[in-house]
Amino acid sequence: MAHRVFIDGEAGTTGLQIRERLAPRADIELIRIDPERRKDPAARAEAYAAAEVAILCLPDAAVHEIVPQVVDLPVRLIDASTAHRVADGWAFGFPELTKGQRERIATAKNVSNPGCWSTCAIAMIRPLVEAGLIAPDAPLTVNGVSGYTGGGKSMIAEFETGAVTGGFVYALAQGHKHLPEIAKHGGLSRPPVFAPSVGQYAQGMIVQLPLRLDPGGFDAVEEALRAHYADERFVAVVSPDRYGARINPQALNGTNRLELSLHGSRETGAAVLVALLDNLGKGASGAAVQNLNLMLGLDEGIGL
Repeated sequence: MAHRVFIDGEAGTTGLQIRERLAPRADIELIRIDPERRKDPAARAEAYAAAEVAILCLPDAAVHEIVPQVVDLPVRLIDASTAHRVADGWAFGFPELTKGQRERIATAKNVSNPGCWSTCAIAMIRPLVEAGLIAPDAPLTVNGVSGYTGGGKSMIAEFETGAVTGGFVYALAQGHKHLPEIAKHGGLSRPPVFAPSVGQYAQGMIVQLPLRLDPGGFDAVEEALRAHYADERFVAVVSPDRYGARINPQALNGTNRLELSLHGSRETGAAVLVALLDNLGKGASGAAVQNLNLMLGLDEGIGL
């Protein structure tokens, strides 16, 4: 019997990509609302009541409005917004985070899907904190570039209508919405200094974590990362030679993969740890499908 899934906000960028991944599957029955009733509270309530799992692809304010209305229903939730990423009672939907996280997601009633920036940052930072190679209060910096689809409908419209030309840096006042989850799930006692940017391309993300390493530090970092992600299907530690002198942020587009690589000079100890993913794949819709599979007791790679 097919699992019944409702995507609330399926017309948005993330929702559309989740639907594309789920629609061909015989083991999933998508609950749909007639477009004319999409904003009808009664129709949405019926969809939540009928679903085994609902995936919320909505703005934070809309999520805060709907969750109290469905909290007493048996439906399980995956929230793709920022609303619950550091909230008590919500499992953080990064299965590769740490030991036992996959099981927490599989048994949770409510799961918060990570953000694309935070997935990259946490994937680099958490293993090194756990290994004692980064102190929780270390003065870290994180920077990178994302395709404009990460900014949602309004930013997509800006680029595709020509209202914005060229990339830009933003959120330099250190109020980016992903910082709380980076700190909490990265195992940090204070957030890093974060300098994100948007490129003039649609999809793909690269994030860098600069490090100053002692002699032997390169080997220690690589060993800690490889141990943490040993046997993982979607996260891999790769040789810096894989990319050559230039790393294309779109290299993993269309996949649910996240690749980490360590670059720099062993002679000077100056290093840059790099994370690469599709901001709409492992950074959003792919992660949601991976979490859905776990919650339904299925192979987490189905549809990915």
